[in-house]
Formats: sequence, C-alpha cells, structure tokens
Amino acid sequence: MLTQLSIRNFAVVKSLDVDFSNGMTAITGETGAGKSISVDALGLCLGERADVGMVRTGADKAEVSAGFDIKQLSAAQHWLKQHELADEHDCLIRRVISAEGRSKAFVNGIPVSLLQLKELGSHLLSIHGQHAHQQILKHDHQRNLLDGMATHKVLLTAVSSAYQTLREQQKHYQLLLEGQQQRADRCQLLAYQIQELDDFALAENEFGELEIDHKKLSHSQTLLEQTQISFHQLYEADEFNALSAVQNSLERLTELQEHDSSLTPIVNMLNEASIQIEEAAKELRAYTDHLEIDPMRMQAVEARFSQALDLARKHHVPPEELHAFHRQLSAEYQELVKDDDLLDELQQKLTASEQAYLLAAKKLSDSRQHAAIGFAQQVQQHIRKMNMRDAEFVIEVNHLKDSPPNRLGMDNVRFKVSTNKGQALDDLDKVVSGGELSRIGLAIQVIGSGNTQVATMIFDEVDSGISGATASIVGQLLRKLGEQTQVICVTHLPQVAARAHNQMFVTKFSDGVTTETHMICLAENERIEELARLLAGDTLTESAIANAKELLQISNS
Repeated sequence: MLTQLSIRNFAVVKSLDVDFSNGMTAITGETGAGKSISVDALGLCLGERADVGMVRTGADKAEVSAGFDIKQLSAAQHWLKQHELADEHDCLIRRVISAEGRSKAFVNGIPVSLLQLKELGSHLLSIHGQHAHQQILKHDHQRNLLDGMATHKVLLTAVSSAYQTLREQQKHYQLLLEGQQQRADRCQLLAYQIQELDDFALAENEFGELEIDHKKLSHSQTLLEQTQISFHQLYEADEFNALSAVQNSLERLTELQEHDSSLTPIVNMLNEASIQIEEAAKELRAYTDHLEIDPMRMQAVEARFSQALDLARKHHVPPEELHAFHRQLSAEYQELVKDDDLLDELQQKLTASEQAYLLAAKKLSDSRQHAAIGFAQQVQQHIRKMNMRDAEFVIEVNHLKDSPPNRLGMDNVRFKVSTNKGQALDDLDKVVSGGELSRIGLAIQVIGSGNTQVATMIFDEVDSGISGATASIVGQLLRKLGEQTQVICVTHLPQVAARAHNQMFVTKFSDGVTTETHMICLAENERIEELARLLAGDTLTESAIANAKELLQISNS
C-alpha cells in the first residue's frame, strides 16, 4: 500500500509531504486548488511521461517520491528481487525532472528505466482517471475489460501464439510464392546450362591436363625434330659429339694431373659431366622413341580444349574454374527445387496452422461468452443500486468466423444497455448520459478491483455527473472497496467524502507573486466544516454544519 508521498517544486506545489493510511481516503478542496496534483505526481512514479511544464516556475528541478509497504504484495516483491532492487518490505520510488526536461528515475536509490518503472508500478497501484469512463465506449476497450474479468489468460496466450505462428508462416509462404515465377525461370535456365555442362562432363583438374596435352601435341613435330638433333649432337655424331669431346678432354687432363694436382677438381667435374651427358642422351633416346605424332589424338584434344574455352567464355569464368562452376550451378538448381518442395510443404503447414488458430480462437470466444453472462449480471446489479433501477445491461460476444485473424481472437464485443423500461438495448454511446456512463464505469471498476493484485486504487473524480442518493451509494461502494484494499478518491461530492475513513483537504495560497498548493489531513471537526462547505458553499451556516454532522454520523454508522 501507499504509505507516503513527497513532492518538491512540482507544478504549483513547492513542498508537500503526505502520509497515507489503510482504508478509503477522500481528497477534497476548492475547484482549481489542485486536488489532482497528487494523482499526477503518482503518475510520474508509475513511469508516465514528464515535461518541463511540471517543474515549478523558478525551480531548477521537480522531485516526486512515493513510499510503499509491500509486505502483502508478492508480485512486487518478486519483481524487485528479480531486478536486484529489493529492500526488505519497503519500496521507495523517486522521480526527478530537470528544468530542461531531463528525467531520472530511482527505485530504492538505484537508477532504473521508465519501462522498469511502469512494470513495477503495475504491481503497486492503479489509477482510474476522471476521463477513463469515455474509454468504455470503445469496443476494443470493452473486449479488454471482459478479458480482464474472465480467467482465461491461458486461452489468450494460446490465441496470440497461434496467431504469431500463422503470421510467420504466411509471410514465409508469401515470399516463396512471389518468387515462384522467378525461380521457375531460373530453374529453366539452370537446367539448360547444367545439361550442356553434363554433356561436356569436364572432370576435376581435367582442364589443366588438357592444356598440357594440347601444348605437347600441337608442337609434337618440332619436339621430335629438335630432340633427335640434340641426341645426335650429344651422342651419335661420328665427326663430333659432346660426349666424345668431354671424354677426350678428360683423358688428356687425367694424364696431366700427375704433373699438377690443381687440375684434379677439373678432372672430377669433367668426369661428372661425362656421366650427365650420357644419362641425358639415354633420356632423349627414350623420349624420342615414345613420342608419337597422332593426328587423331591431336584433333580430339584440340576439340575438347577449344570447347572448354568456349564454355568458360560463355559463363564468364576462368576455364580452370569451369568444373567448380558446374557444381555450383547444380547446387543452386537443387536448392531451387527444394524451395518448390518447401512451398508445398509450407502450404500444408499453413493449412494446419490456420485450423489451430481457428480452434484456439473458438475456445477463447466460448470462454468470453460464458464470462460475459456473469460480468453483465454484476454490472447490472451495481448500476441498479446507483439509481438506475430499470437498467438492463448485456455483453454481446459475436464470433466473426470470416474476419481476418487477429492476435486477440475473432470476436466483436459490445456492451449494450437499456436505461428505461420498454427501451431496446443498444450501444452505450447511443443510450447513456454522462452521469449514467460514470455510474456504469464506476461499477465496472469496482467489480474489476476484485481481480487486481495491487494494494492501492486511486479514483480521480470518477464520480463526476453523479449527485444525491446516487452519490451516497457510490460512496458506500468505495468505502466497501476500501475495507478490502487501499482506496484514494479525489471527489467533490460530500456524500462520497463522508464515507471515507480518512479525509484530506487541498487548498491554494497566493501572495500575489507566487501560488502554492497545500494538503492537510482533517480532524473530525475539520471534516465537518469541509463537508458543510461541500454541501452549502463557502458560506458556512449552522444548518449546513448540522447537516454535515448528520451526514458524517450516518456514513460511519
């Protein structure tokens, strides 16, 4: 529950410290005094957007802090522990806004983001503003209210999950479908190119071997002639050959080395040269013996080598990469074929996902229709107590089978009411007045409080448009609610304020230069005077005071 609120330099408040108690607390004051400022300050603590207009004129910053007792709030305790912000059973939220508009937020002295502040605030308190009733006129909000009353979070999650799966598969299927013609054209081209390369059937590393064979065969005659001449000059020529010349020199120098040992290294080199020339001559003889001049083989190699070059130019790849390019095209073709197979498979999955979504949406719709009966009966009972004796209230849930899938289901939820006997049921915006709408909205809020886990509920002039006996009944409802949870109610109705366990008074003071707003807790005699003012205006009469005393006694009896 909210235990303390501290405000510094916020709007027209210079300094304000307020302690709050259990039960129902009414906040009253003159029109324009700033009764709702405390609500606005708490809104900042819940993570609402800040602006420079909130900083008091002349101040460098505004600061708001709110203290909460969370001993009974297990969800808040769990959230604080999860984010390493726990401080036993207390929680202090502080928000600072600079004159330049910069904002900082702290929980138990530790900086947090506004998103974290909103998450934590949802576990601490709920604020019902004076314009919240207008939201009830919107069909989407009506559906949300019904879902909030029904205990079918599991069904909502199931529908949302089924919708998400369906949407993802629809997007994937649509992408594949849009590219189907392009894939078909590409497959046709690839099939032609792959068939051409399959027919050629170039093996890995074959082009390198072809290139070597082509060079050899195209110069085979020259190779044969020149190698034979070289063999003749090295070994076979009768008049002169290299081997004979080296051997003759070797014989002469061998004899001479006896006279000069420095010739020995030269003799060794000539000896090695003789051996190398003889070995080279034998290799040349073997080479010429095996060298074939085969025009048919030359023609075949020339044709295959030329075709390889032509295909490489056609596909704009180096000829040595033609084999790898062939494999690349084949892999691409297989992937495209897989996409077509995947399209058929995805179509089947999409059909299954659609059926799963429709089934989940139907279960949710059935649950909504069941919950709508009990919820409508409760609303009807409450508004009949608030001077709408002949009112009938129903909630229609229409399951739209042909509507597009939605993450919230396929239902059209409408709140309908008849305020007088003989009047047909119709949508709220076509039937109810402002006061009647306030009563319906308050009834829904009171009923909905039973499903909330927060310990503090704030009502900011939700009783506008209500007066007389109806106001007294509204006061009774809020007091009853205050016996179960902490209720803070900003009101201008004496019948509502009198029902409160505690009452605070907001007043505005001006010295002609600046204006300040103050809030004080009223003692019993001060409450009587304030109730009298609410009953009779600024001029307090003995009659008004007597009426106020009586109203307070009756309200607390």
